[in-house]
Amino acid sequence: MKNKIYDCITFFNENFIFNFRYHVLKDYVDTFVICESKFDHQNRPKKLNFNPDKSINKDKIKYVVLNEPFPQNTNVWENQALQREFMLTNLSFIENEEYIFFSDPDEIPNPGSLVDFKLNKKYGIFLQECFNYKFNLHNPYESPWEGTRVCKKKNLKSIDFMRQKVKMKNLKYSFFRIDKERSIEVFDKGGWHFNNLMSPKKISLKLKTFAHTEFSKDSFSSVKVIEEKISKKIDLFERGHNYNHKKIDESFPEYLVKNQNLFNEFIIY
Repeated sequence: MKNKIYDCITFFNENFIFNFRYHVLKDYVDTFVICESKFDHQNRPKKLNFNPDKSINKDKIKYVVLNEPFPQNTNVWENQALQREFMLTNLSFIENEEYIFFSDPDEIPNPGSLVDFKLNKKYGIFLQECFNYKFNLHNPYESPWEGTRVCKKKNLKSIDFMRQKVKMKNLKYSFFRIDKERSIEVFDKGGWHFNNLMSPKKISLKLKTFAHTEFSKDSFSSVKVIEEKISKKIDLFERGHNYNHKKIDESFPEYLVKNQNLFNEFIIY
């Protein structure tokens, strides 16, 4: 019997990329779990933004809301971890042998990897091609990206641990480094990280609420600065990265290849 797959994300306001994610993965994922908070990671109240497209089958969605503010003495990173762990407490309906995938909303596992999926180690990491601003504006500096993680429910004690501590570099440590998780299976060609596929205004809002608070200042987060960086195909964070146009082909999600007309705003021709 096939073990079910649960695709889990925390959510801020990423309806566009979630709708895209759903259509890429809907035939391979049993349930999509979305966890949204009424507070951003700087503990400021926010409205609930999750509003899936009408084409989405609501029976495949489990929407979890964190209603309470974060503690007063925590930082943005701790609040991010708290939201992840809150989501885990709401996954009691998942059976021990079933698979929990955790991603940022813009990290999309390759559906081909999910066919008859089997995890041979305790954890899995999906290595993903990174794209910025547009579906086909390739970021070679951060590819492959260590994106989606996976674990059986019985082995998942902390989503934040799986995200922060299950890393490729662990495999280089000695067997005697028992402090490093090394039971990790790596999935090459594991999907796509479509980073910042949103308007300059929304990117600006993201930077102002980002866990990396150093990028909230106007020199990074103003709409004008962001528009200029997109037009020049360069990195938001001034690391000297230049991005490359890549033709849409079979290496991209099939849903994108077949529906390019729906996404002209985010494709370079």
